[in-house]
Amino acid sequence: MRRIRLAADLLGIVALGVLCSCNLLSGAPSAVTPEPGEPPSGQTGAPPPTSRAEMPSGQVIGVDAFEYLGAFRLPGGDERPGTFAYGGNAMTFRPDGDPGGAADGFPGSLFITGHARLPYGELPNGDQVAEIDIPAPVQSDSIDALGQAEFLQEFEDVARGYFEGLDEITRVGMVYLDHPATGPRIHLTWGQHLQPDQPFGTHAWFDPTLDSPNTTGPWFLDAPLGYSLNGYMLEIPQAWAEAYTDGYPVGTGRFRDGGWSGMGPALHAYRPWIDDSGAPAADGSRLPVVTLLQYESSEVTETFEHALVGYQHPDEWEGAAWLTTPAGESAVLFAGTKSTGDKYWYGYVNPQGADRPCVDQELVGQYTVCRMADGTACPDSDLRECAGHTDYRGWWTTRFEAMFLLYDPADLAAVASGAKASWEPQPYARITIEDVLFSNPSGVETDMLGTGDQRRYRIGEASFDRQNGLLYVLELFADGAKPVVHVWRVG
Repeated sequence: MRRIRLAADLLGIVALGVLCSCNLLSGAPSAVTPEPGEPPSGQTGAPPPTSRAEMPSGQVIGVDAFEYLGAFRLPGGDERPGTFAYGGNAMTFRPDGDPGGAADGFPGSLFITGHARLPYGELPNGDQVAEIDIPAPVQSDSIDALGQAEFLQEFEDVARGYFEGLDEITRVGMVYLDHPATGPRIHLTWGQHLQPDQPFGTHAWFDPTLDSPNTTGPWFLDAPLGYSLNGYMLEIPQAWAEAYTDGYPVGTGRFRDGGWSGMGPALHAYRPWIDDSGAPAADGSRLPVVTLLQYESSEVTETFEHALVGYQHPDEWEGAAWLTTPAGESAVLFAGTKSTGDKYWYGYVNPQGADRPCVDQELVGQYTVCRMADGTACPDSDLRECAGHTDYRGWWTTRFEAMFLLYDPADLAAVASGAKASWEPQPYARITIEDVLFSNPSGVETDMLGTGDQRRYRIGEASFDRQNGLLYVLELFADGAKPVVHVWRVG
């Protein structure tokens, strides 16, 4: 198999300033006083961590360890809600999901969410979950040449009765975890683009038998920022969790454009069961977290400090996976669509050209609505709302790129121990994967998604087959309105 060209930007760990004297972004959980409407403080789950092991030395996965194998299509039709069209909010790998499928070298299965929920009663039962097998991926420039997965379990509404009212641009994450204490469970997180002011439960779990999911929860998490919780999930390797998070094996996080979740991807560890019996915490419990990565929120400061190096407001980090190799190498991967433009702004695509901002005029003067690549404000001549734009307002840039960020788990261990502030870790490598994308060949929803360099939402969730070293990543809107799954071998 060919190794694609990887545009890798090797980074050192950058000192970003003096440690904050407050503990808002520290790794250790702290007591939280419930606000009105929050569950009682006595309803807690697992006890808070009490100690940390020494940090690991750090043996990271190199960029040349990523071998691109190809892609495959998802099954089914287009009738909602039981369709993958406009879906792919969440995905997770199940090692024993397809016992008869190992002959082609791609054992296991994937759980993937279908068409997203829609507000105002249009589609309140969206984001249903289906399980598919994994066909051998194919390298081709043609969608029609790819193999197609088959259903192992049809779509089911596992979140029926949960997260009601959270249906306007939903954010969903899942991770399959077969832990000795609980047996197989799929952990679930849920939110939406603009979340309500009142507290709401963000996490739950369900059984992998989709027609009888026995969904349990929801639970509240004591993370520093509410927007930093519910976009993606990952499995923390058990030995690492026991050493550095006192056994919390579930990773959860989110990046929300504009930096409301922190100016870079976030990651927190938690555990929703009480003890070794595996009994879940009571519904509505507040669960402590161990923060592993948390950059400063743009709601705290407009200055790009305590941020991801190269951060821009239109960034999108939609997937995460904890990678390991048999040789003992590891990396924490975030997958997304990185803004790398010379300029970026809040407003609209300018029909006169991708190099020209088109800001929302009403917001000029309220905050910095247009910035140059270095984070400084655009000149006044750019602070104009252009004529003839579409209605799709948001953060836009002159250029987006599909990208992986790779972090050294040793840096996250240092955050968990308090040896580093949560905003100090930086990626040791960035991998651009533009070469393998199909890039919306059907031209679906171009007003919403953008085109060319300004195409948003290029890739979504990621999941990892640890036993076989296979990384699965969704490319959104690749097969009409459906995602396709891209596959890499790592190691």
